[in-house]
Amino acid sequence: MFSKFIPAFAGFVFFALTISASAQSSGAAGTIDGLVTDPAGSVIPGAQVELNNQLTGYHRATRTDAAGAFHFLNIPLNSYKVTVSTTGFTVNTQDVTLRSSARVALKFALALADEHTTVTVEGGGIAMLENVSYAHSDVDRELYSKLPTSTPGSGMSDAITLASPGVVADSNGFFHPLGDHAQTSFSIDGQPISDQQSKQFSTQVPLNAIQSMELITGAPGAEFGDKTSLVVNAVTRSGLGQKPFGSFAAQYGSFGTVGEEATLGLGGPKFGNFLSANAERSGRFLDTPEFRPFHDVGNSETIFDRLDWQPNGTDSFHLNLLAARNWFQVPNTLDQPNQDQRQKVLTYNIAPGYQHAFGAGAVLTINTFLRRDQVYYDPSRDPFADTPVTVGEYRSLANYGMRADFNYVHKIHNLKIGTQLMQTRLRERFSLGITQPGFTDGQPGLVPYDLTAGGSPFQFTGRANINEYAFYIQDNITVGHLTFTPGLRIDRYNGLSKAAAAEPRLGASYLLKATGTVFRAAYSRSLETPYN
Repeated sequence: MFSKFIPAFAGFVFFALTISASAQSSGAAGTIDGLVTDPAGSVIPGAQVELNNQLTGYHRATRTDAAGAFHFLNIPLNSYKVTVSTTGFTVNTQDVTLRSSARVALKFALALADEHTTVTVEGGGIAMLENVSYAHSDVDRELYSKLPTSTPGSGMSDAITLASPGVVADSNGFFHPLGDHAQTSFSIDGQPISDQQSKQFSTQVPLNAIQSMELITGAPGAEFGDKTSLVVNAVTRSGLGQKPFGSFAAQYGSFGTVGEEATLGLGGPKFGNFLSANAERSGRFLDTPEFRPFHDVGNSETIFDRLDWQPNGTDSFHLNLLAARNWFQVPNTLDQPNQDQRQKVLTYNIAPGYQHAFGAGAVLTINTFLRRDQVYYDPSRDPFADTPVTVGEYRSLANYGMRADFNYVHKIHNLKIGTQLMQTRLRERFSLGITQPGFTDGQPGLVPYDLTAGGSPFQFTGRANINEYAFYIQDNITVGHLTFTPGLRIDRYNGLSKAAAAEPRLGASYLLKATGTVFRAAYSRSLETPYN
């Protein structure tokens, strides 16, 4: 199946690259369309429209066009307050909740204001509460831009650790969600990533490229699988429909740490582009226990680009591009003063997608992706500086696939049906030679690899392909302040081990408006896949 899938996938990537496309709304974001009129029904151009979530700090502002219309694109799924104001009319506000990528249409009919009218707009904290059955935290740029300075190459991990309850930091960008070791799935604009995202084995999307993250720590919906102790549902920044904006920051700190962060975004109603470029260097790249690190210099560079193209009101395309590099020395101990082992990680990611709206309540989303990590572990130039063995290694992980889902919103239902197909190709080769005299005494099987006795390094080469299939269906049923979220996911994992499972998911939540409290209960069965 995957051999037939490769040409189709490659063709789609070529198509997306040729037209330089990217989506106005990824699978993890929504769209709000609105119309502003006066009491007689005539449109009001130039009215100020603001979108706010006081809990996360998310804020967007725009003005109505000549037809009285406004549009907010690539909005993280959450609850918001939309406020419309203009001279001579009273201020009008509406609460809106986005739970899918289907467009939400709003209409504002502004009343005339006399010279004695006084309008007070108060924050709706209760309206901002999300009535959903899964435990989660919402993190927006407004919040994590105020977090302490991040460690080199681990900005995203630091933001997750500091902002999500139940997540405990480990060394070198790892963290433990709810007691599990790195059992985390990432969804970046709808692209699933379930491989480790520490700076030792991969690279991360730079934090200044992310608009918001929904950190799910309990009972995720059926659309999420693989590793579900923590699900990071992230939406990247976009330039679509925005005026030119950007930033530049340079930093200097202890341990010889220097770096720069730069962003640039711009766009119009049909095209947008956002670019971030980051580089940093530190004399304490890895988390060594010594107060004064020894042989621990490293650097990290990332370039992220998001292209958006919306040719009409029903079709949209998106393309996320990432190229990143981590290079660092392997820290020495005092009994290895001459050791000079180093490691380099190279990553590139290409993720095009397409979205089509069937009227106001139905959306088809197709995301394809190709991601490749390459790890080089270089021994010391003098093999006898490495003790008791000298080791060299090359590893690569290539992950490609497709995720598609159909989202239909009608009355009390918010239905999503989808599938996810992935293949991961693993390649590894390493060499090992013994450098400590006498190490092989009494161990005849190791003598051929004893470099002190004229032996040669042991050589290993291996490869494996891992195929994963998933199908899911879920619904979000809202009746007043009560919400039900039934769902079913079916996973199949074919790798060094094999497993298949049907995973029912069921949740319920109730908003007690009098006290601003959401009560949640859920049952979730999941198939936890092994590390690739």
